[in-house]
Amino acid sequence: MEKRKGIVTMGGNPMTLLGKETKVGDIAPDFTALKSDLSPYSLKDAGDNIKIISVVTSLDTGICEMQTIKFNEEAAELDNVVVITLSVDLPFAQKRFCSSNSIDKVITLSDHRDLDFGLKYGFVMEEVRLLSRGIVVLDKNNKVVYVEYLDQIGKHPDYDKALEAVKNI
Repeated sequence: MEKRKGIVTMGGNPMTLLGKETKVGDIAPDFTALKSDLSPYSLKDAGDNIKIISVVTSLDTGICEMQTIKFNEEAAELDNVVVITLSVDLPFAQKRFCSSNSIDKVITLSDHRDLDFGLKYGFVMEEVRLLSRGIVVLDKNNKVVYVEYLDQIGKHPDYDKALEAVKNI
């Protein structure tokens, strides 16, 4: 397992990211995570749509909440785009979060069981077994056209750049 240091901090503490770094031009690997009803969802289920994968540490934190709400609002304006939010929150907590915040355009997935997404895309923070914050944009053929790993968990991603990447596909 590849380990990458010096990429991200959480609360000022350096974290070790597990998995291979995802880069623009890569073909995104398939992954499986859990929907709120505990059924599996894989990248294949998103079909040949453009995909925005919004990676958050926990929906119970302010910035992760705002990131998910922002992409839910943006998703309403985008055609042929699937927005997926991934965290290691339990599916039940994700369902409660979506109900409480009227999240109805974003697919929330839990990577808590196997960390399949996190390890394949290089977002797992080894020290805390949570996902680092970031965004991955895939074209309809699952080619990575934009990727952002945040250097600090407490920072917002560059929403405008991610959305520009979607518009440029």
